[in-house]
Amino acid sequence: MAKRGGGKRLQARETVQAAGEQIAVIVPVLNEYTRLAPCLEGLMAQGSEVCEILVVDGGSTDGTQQLVTAYARRDTRIRLMDASPIPEDWNGKVWGLQTGWKAVAPTANWILIIDADVRTKPLLTSTLLEHARSAQLDGLSVATQQELGSIGEGFVHPALLTTLVYRFGVPGREFQRIQDVQANGQCFLFRRTALACYGGFASTRFSVSEDVTMARMLVRDRYHVGFYEADDLVSVKMYANWREAWQNWTRSLPLHDHFSGMQTALGWLEILLVQALPLPFLLFLLLFLRTRDWRILTVNGVLVAMRLGVLVGTARAYPRRPWSYWFSPLCDLPVAMQLGRMALRRKHTWRGRTVIRRGSI
Repeated sequence: MAKRGGGKRLQARETVQAAGEQIAVIVPVLNEYTRLAPCLEGLMAQGSEVCEILVVDGGSTDGTQQLVTAYARRDTRIRLMDASPIPEDWNGKVWGLQTGWKAVAPTANWILIIDADVRTKPLLTSTLLEHARSAQLDGLSVATQQELGSIGEGFVHPALLTTLVYRFGVPGREFQRIQDVQANGQCFLFRRTALACYGGFASTRFSVSEDVTMARMLVRDRYHVGFYEADDLVSVKMYANWREAWQNWTRSLPLHDHFSGMQTALGWLEILLVQALPLPFLLFLLLFLRTRDWRILTVNGVLVAMRLGVLVGTARAYPRRPWSYWFSPLCDLPVAMQLGRMALRRKHTWRGRTVIRRGSI
């Protein structure tokens, strides 16, 4: 069920920079010309705690490399790296992260990974660094605010995001158990010494949810990892339309890897029985069976009320909501079926590349 309300939220803070505390940013890209400029503008606005911004290109053909070169003339911290060709047996994003990891400046003791579609406010890195230091965390990722561009996205995207709330609860805490872990690779800060124990990101090369797999590895080995909201410090426009969200986010959203065991199946059942089915079942009971069994009606009514409460709570993740946002629970059942189907698949396609998930299902 929707778990643990009232998680901690990060507030914008300037860093009181300790000697030697520096962040290297890695941005893996592949044909991101139309989305990358706002990301680089935001990273350029970060403070002196950011010592370098490594943009690692996997073989773009749309002008991405030329765009990065132009930005590098404006900020010497930006450096373009060519990571092509991507090996056939690697997740393309992980290959970019690993290539960047190998090139990080020796002075950087924190590594921040940022996706190309992320928009950051000026105090993001200082806020992350200050919280990681004060809470003695080794890893810290952020639940980014979401930008929706169409009515269709308003139906589909919130229903997809809500599956995370039902399985794992709201962001805002440090994790003690592997099965509780949430993470977001769109914005993830790591302590360098923690990553070094795994040789960087190579251990996640076969995962389709490399961010969660990396976080689970850290928690397994008793490192301190947290996941938090940061209000408007970071936002993302993930997909161009609802079809992209449906096809691509459901690829990784089951969060299935070799740590999952039965957790994936149990989580899917929770989505199906607690999030997706109560509303259509309640309507069916009232409109077609006209049942007077108040026990059944009460149970389903409570679950529907809880779903509407979650809808109100997740609204803060969408600063500009189309009217269709409020009708997104109507998509819960097809979303649940799609996640179940994608969790069973080992072979996935992303940006024209095939990714094969390894490990037990």
